[in-house]
Amino acid sequence: MPALMVDIKLITGLGNPGAKYTETRHNAGFWFVDALAQHYGARFLPEKRFHGDVAKIDIGGNSIWLLKPTTFMNRSGMSVGSLAGFYRLQAENILVAHDEIDLDAGTVRLKSGGGHGGHNGLRDIISQLGGRDFHRLRIGVGHPGNREQVVDYVLHRPGKDDQQAIDDSIDDALRVMPKVATGEWEKAMHELHTR
Repeated sequence: MPALMVDIKLITGLGNPGAKYTETRHNAGFWFVDALAQHYGARFLPEKRFHGDVAKIDIGGNSIWLLKPTTFMNRSGMSVGSLAGFYRLQAENILVAHDEIDLDAGTVRLKSGGGHGGHNGLRDIISQLGGRDFHRLRIGVGHPGNREQVVDYVLHRPGKDDQQAIDDSIDDALRVMPKVATGEWEKAMHELHTR
């Protein structure tokens, strides 16, 4: 498992573009980078060459790109790969925020490397980057209890209580971003995972 010894230069939130998907569980990654942009006073602008909406923030003197792919979830890697390639970023410089059905709503976890766990956005990013050594922010959205219902579940909006729990977990994640940005991975994980 890769240790985070380098600064994060790109934080990508995964989701699907368009009003139809804005409030669905699958867009939890978008919710996180939107919250980051708002917190640091940045605004997303469309960038065709990166197949997504892009913003730039500064965390503790570290300049970080924020990216929301507009390619739809299954082609997220096209967007991530375009920006990473243009700025010559390594996988270790990238944090991907995404919905995670294997965590309860309200739980959020940092992870270094690993597989895609059936998440099509992660699958495409691994394929495009040619490796899995990027970092993840796993935003729990809960599980429908039956794998046959997963697709329908993530493409619907959470109930009021789950939405509040997810929003609170995003706030928790925002608080550790200064440590993540400067490579204090262990400290960030400890703080986030012991809340």
